[in-house]
Parts: sequence; C-alpha cells; structure tokens
Amino acid sequence: MNRQPAASALPASESPSPYPHLFQPLDLGFTTLRNRILMGSMHTGLEDRIRDFPKLAAYFAERAAGGVGLIVTGGFAPNVRGWLKPFGGKLSWPWEARPHRQLTQAAHAHGARICLQLLHAGRYAYHPFSVAPSAIQAPINPFKPRALSSRGVERQIDAYARSAQLARQAGYDGVELMGSEGYFINEFTAPRTNKRNDAWGGDANRRMRMAVEIVRRVREACGPDFIIIYRLSLVDLVEGGNAWEDIVAQARAVEYAGASIINSGIGWHEARVPTIVTSVPRAAFVDVTAKLKPHVQVPLVATNRINMPEVAEGILAAGKADMVSLARPLLADPEWANKARSGQAQRINTCIACNQACLDHVFENKRASCLVNPRAAAETELNYLTTTTPRRIAVVGAGPAGLACASVAAQRGHAVTLFDAAAEIGGQFNYAKRIPGKEEFHETLRYFQHRLEETGVAVRLNQHVDAAALQGFDVVVLATGISPRTVSFPGSDHAKVVSYVDVLSGKVKVGARAALIGAGGIGFDVAEFLAHEGPSPSLDAGRWMREWGVDPAFEAPGGLLAPEPEPPVRELWLLQRTAGKPGARLGKTSGWVHRATLKAKGVRMLGGVDYQGVDDEGLHLQIDGQHQVLEVDHVVVCAGQEPRRELHAAVQALGCEVHLIGGADVAAELDAKRAIAQGSRLAASL
Repeated sequence: MNRQPAASALPASESPSPYPHLFQPLDLGFTTLRNRILMGSMHTGLEDRIRDFPKLAAYFAERAAGGVGLIVTGGFAPNVRGWLKPFGGKLSWPWEARPHRQLTQAAHAHGARICLQLLHAGRYAYHPFSVAPSAIQAPINPFKPRALSSRGVERQIDAYARSAQLARQAGYDGVELMGSEGYFINEFTAPRTNKRNDAWGGDANRRMRMAVEIVRRVREACGPDFIIIYRLSLVDLVEGGNAWEDIVAQARAVEYAGASIINSGIGWHEARVPTIVTSVPRAAFVDVTAKLKPHVQVPLVATNRINMPEVAEGILAAGKADMVSLARPLLADPEWANKARSGQAQRINTCIACNQACLDHVFENKRASCLVNPRAAAETELNYLTTTTPRRIAVVGAGPAGLACASVAAQRGHAVTLFDAAAEIGGQFNYAKRIPGKEEFHETLRYFQHRLEETGVAVRLNQHVDAAALQGFDVVVLATGISPRTVSFPGSDHAKVVSYVDVLSGKVKVGARAALIGAGGIGFDVAEFLAHEGPSPSLDAGRWMREWGVDPAFEAPGGLLAPEPEPPVRELWLLQRTAGKPGARLGKTSGWVHRATLKAKGVRMLGGVDYQGVDDEGLHLQIDGQHQVLEVDHVVVCAGQEPRRELHAAVQALGCEVHLIGGADVAAELDAKRAIAQGSRLAASL
C-alpha cells in the first residue's frame, strides 16, 4: 500500500506576495505543485465532443498561464454506463485518449499540472443505461437505475483502472476520482442509496469498499508517481447520509489505498441545502475540511465559495486545509492566481456565484460560460484584439452592459467616454447589491471601477446627455437601461402603490404588510429584501447554517439538523397574473433556493391573480373567481420594465453609428448575463 508523505508545514514564503501560504509550493513526494491553488472540476460542455478539444485546450491554457498550480478537468465517464448523458465525455478506449494530449500539453506549456476527473454518474445519469448499488431512482432524474450484480461491480472498478491508465498515456499527471455529490461512488458509501447486503453493502466498511478498491486498483495500474485525488463527500446534506465516524474511516481507508490528495465534496445534487449559490457565505464549509485534517496525512483541499485570495489565504494560514479549490472563480477570471500573487486582488473579476451562465447552461445542455466573463469557454471565439483603426466612442449608461462595452472598447485602443446621469456606476446592479444574499455584486462594481481606470475610459457621471452632447463621436452606444413598467388598474395611482426602485433605493419605507405585483426575478429579490432586516445571514455562516438546518459541528448523519429560519420582519404576498407556480422561470440551479427562502419566511406566493384595484382598504384581487382584499400598507410594483430609448432617434439623426445594448435593447426581464455579453461582443467587433 502506498502512503503519501504528510503535507509540509506552511512557513511564510520569501515571495513578496501578500498571500504567502497560497503561493507556497506543495511537495507530493514524486512531484511538486507550484502553489496551493487547485482549479476545481467544472463541466463546460466542451468535454463531450472531440471536435471541441481545441477550444477546451485554449480554455485550460489561459488558466494555466494565469498561474494555477493544478487543474482538474470536467468529468469524463470511465464507460458508457457512467455517462452523464448520451455521448457525453468518456475515456475507455485508446483512440479516445490521443486527443487528450491537446489538453495536457496546453496545461504543461504554462507550468501547471493537470488531472482528469473520472466521474461515473450512477443514478444521476440522464439515460436509460444507468447503474447504481441499488435500484433507487434519484428525485431529480426521470431514469431509474439498474442495481449492479457483484460481477457488475467488479466491471465498474476495472473500468476506472483502465481509464486512469489511458489518462496517464494521454499525459495527465493524475486523476480525480469523483466520490462525492451523490454520484456513483458516493451512492455506494451512503445508506441512503446502498441497500445491499453483500460484499459491497451493509455496514460502513462494506459500503466504502467500492471507493477503496477503485483507489487501490488505480494506484496499481498507474504506479507510485501518479496523482490520485479522491473527492470525498465530507457532508452529504441529505437524509440517510454518512455519519462523521464513517467519513473519517473512509478518508483513512482511501489514503491507505494510495490517494495522494483528498478533495472536499459538499452536498448532493438532491440536497435541500444550497452549497454554491451566492447567498451561501464565503468558505461556509471550510470547518468540515479542518475537522478531518487531524485524521489524515495526505493534503486536504477546501472548497465551495472561496472566491477571493484573502479568503483562501486565511484558510491556509489557519491550517484548515493544504490547498484551496476554485472552479467558478477561474471561469470569472483566468488570471486570478497571477493577480493575487502580484498583490493586485482589486483587479480580480470576482465570481458572484450566480450560476446563470455556468451551471444553468450545463443543465440546459448549453456550453458553460460566465456572467461576468463571457470569454469563459469561448477563448477561441471572443478576443479583444487591439484595433488598427481607433475611433471615438460614446457609451451612454454605466450599467453592466455599458461598463462591459466601455472597458473592452478602451482595452482595444478606442477613445471611450462613458456617460451616466447617476452619481455612481452600476445601474441596476446598485439595486441588486442591496438584496440579502447578493452582496457579491459589490465586487463586480469594484472590478469595473478598476477596469475603467486602467483602460483609460473617460467617465462622466451626473450628466444627462442629449444628442447635441454626442456630436463628434464616431460611434454611440446606448446602454440607457430601463424604466420600471407601470400598472393600470383602479387605484394604481394610490399612495400605497410604489415602484420597486423606490423601495430598493430607500425612498419608500414599506410598512408591516405588503403585496408585490410581479413574481419574476425582481419580485423575488424585492421579497427577500423586505423579508429581512439588518445584516444578511449570507454574511454569517452560523446564522446561515441555523436557517438551513446544517449541523455546524458536522456530527449529525448527513450533517443535517432541523432548520430554524429567522422570523420575517414583514407579512408579504408575492403575486403574478400568470397561472402556475411563481418563480417557475427562475434559474434551474438557484430558483429553488429563492423559493425555499421565501417559503421559510412565510411569504405567500400566488399565481393566476386578477388585480381589481387599490384603495384605502388595501389590494383588491380575484383568484379562481373568488374576491379577496389584502389589507396591506403598500403594493410594490415589480411587473417588468420598458427599454429607455428616448435618445435613439435623435442620435440616429446625427448620422453616426448607433447601437442599442442591455436593457435599452431588450427589457423583458433584467438579464445581466445577456447585457455583459452583448456589451463585450459589440466592443470586440467595433
């Protein structure tokens, strides 16, 4: 059996970096990682077709050049049974290995190590060939898996060893074995999904046998000088999850079997507790990694919501982990590591954990990208090349679309002036950052403020511009945003009726009872704003864990306790005209969190509402033919927006080139993802 040396102590580095622990090399005995930054696995969709490997290679190359120490690819199945979806990424035949050299060479050319993640989907597989320890259907999957025979179990283990050998032949420095998040290996280890009573199930030792055998056989197949990362579920966050003593035993067993590194896995995809959305506090789960550290000798990796270098450095300096995993933060900024090392953290384009362009895209079978960085996974297609014909460009509006357009255009060498009538940049982001759980939006505005300065954009705030002020520019980009849509029913001009803009800006103090008209993204945000008062639980891991029912000691099976939500500060109704469940159009991976949060706060969410009027008595409405009166102090209108284009015709008359972007182009629902991408792509084309 191969036992790895203990992780070296972390003396302060001689590097001038303000984050000495983060940039301390990590000696694994047979190889050394240049720093403690692991680029965590993130499925982009480029893994599923060999024809997309040149794009995937460019994606990895940019992050390797950006300074990360170790890269883990998106998940590749060890066989067809383990596919995430039909014809997904797989490595089981020699001819599938050869194209991977594009990826390994791209990482090695810039000094990074790279590991292939081997991910068997188990019962999460979205196809009818799925297998699992027991024939138990996942609540998030329409396909029921077939229970493996004992011989079938052996075949799956052999598939892992064969895939790892092929990964080595392809030039990978190692593999990550996905043993968490409710996938195949985790299904064997947990009582929830393993109902067997044979050599592969029953007590904890037999349930973990699959994990141990996979590690052991991969080590035998690939030799002592091959990195094996084992992704261990440290807290399952589901009923029927593992007890802490079983997790410790599993960690020790996979270490003894030959694991080089243990990476923290947090939660299953079917868990009722969010783990990576923006409302989860930074580094909320790091203490469970620290709890395991005294029990093993191999390096441990902390993960989840570690998005800025001061957070990562604090974890390492406190001895809570030996490495930190960043996945989405490296979508947001491939130069994260280099910026941190050089003491320029203020220049980092911070991941805001919105999920809108990464995980939501993956679950919609689209290529992953990033809301704040539309170049992510599009490095061969969207490039900001220096222009050979500089032009004078006016951008009117300093919301997300205008900020992206102005900074990219200036980066390319154009002379850009950015106008806004407000006293600060940000547009609708200045409302969004006030929502409890969306405090990360402050970071995006900090990033853009620095981008404007370093690219030389001339910023003109507090300026209401007209067409005359835009004469002389070669190009005018109208990013003038939106106006809140008004409603029309009897009493819509009553003093009780207010706009969400007035509420979020603080102009209106909402009373103890309020109804919100419109249950789109803005309606949900405003409801969360009104249900809370004071500092957000997102800024306090202890409060947040109590709200969601997470055991802060991580001793309870699955890490779960009964939720204890804080009482709401207002009585709220969230209403929509459309029949059906409010919030159905919210993001796939974050919408359920918003709905659960409001439900815990007692917000009544109603669809199919006919608004009949507002008077001193309250809001009159009809639902299923029944008249009701909500005796509310305020009616907050969150019923959509209209594009602001009042300058458009006048600027067109000047004869210059004119473009509409962001909300000024389409204002059906505020969409920062589309706005930033549209602004960036326009600037790249000018």
